[in-house]
Amino acid sequence: MDSGLSVSTVQRIRGVLGQAIDQGIRWGCVNRNVARLSRSPKQQRREGRTLTYEQARALLKELEGHRHEALYSLMLSTGLRRGEALGLKWQDFDEAARVVSVRRQLKREGGSLVTADTKTARSRRSVNLPRGLMNLLVEHRRRQGEERIVMDELWTDTGFIFTTNFGTPVDPRNLNRDFAIICQHAGLDHWHPHELRHSAASLMLASGVKLQVVSEVLGHASIRMTADVYGHILAPDREAAADAMDRALWNGA
Repeated sequence: MDSGLSVSTVQRIRGVLGQAIDQGIRWGCVNRNVARLSRSPKQQRREGRTLTYEQARALLKELEGHRHEALYSLMLSTGLRRGEALGLKWQDFDEAARVVSVRRQLKREGGSLVTADTKTARSRRSVNLPRGLMNLLVEHRRRQGEERIVMDELWTDTGFIFTTNFGTPVDPRNLNRDFAIICQHAGLDHWHPHELRHSAASLMLASGVKLQVVSEVLGHASIRMTADVYGHILAPDREAAADAMDRALWNGA
């Protein structure tokens, strides 16, 4: 019977109920946990949209000179979540090693912008950066330094890599509106910043990056999650594996 609740909500209710009954067993109030007899509903993962190579290049072209060029380019090339990218501080950026360390996320909570831990333990990770992106980040830091001088006392030094004109954190909601305008100017219709993450994963896999590596770059809780969402992109790899065995065992007959 359909309760009208989402799958994730039902899973949380079942988990809390199971824990409560487990405590009842420890207290001797009940003999077994009947919640464990039920089956948890499965979350149906929907395949998200992804930019093609041509669309991704058109977006990068439109971003040239934009205030958030480095931010959007980072999300597109590494698959960082919006909150993870906005939560980066300059202390997380190792220019010599070409690496950023993801340690926190920026989000809106109770009407305020706050930093919080990443979604999972595996979300805390170090991500290598493409050389093209490195150039954008170095230029972004230079321009931010100029803004700090111009704004003088109006500047708030928060340490974030991506900030407003006053040095304060960027509101994720404003980013949504800004990105939608950029995509329209690039002739890409309406896209959401989160779709940059999906695009990054899809483009990496299509370029031959191993599934395990993509999973680590994205900070997924498990490689199973990556396979469930992006497995369809690996069809050519599976076909190549079959062809390789054909050549090895039957000489390509």
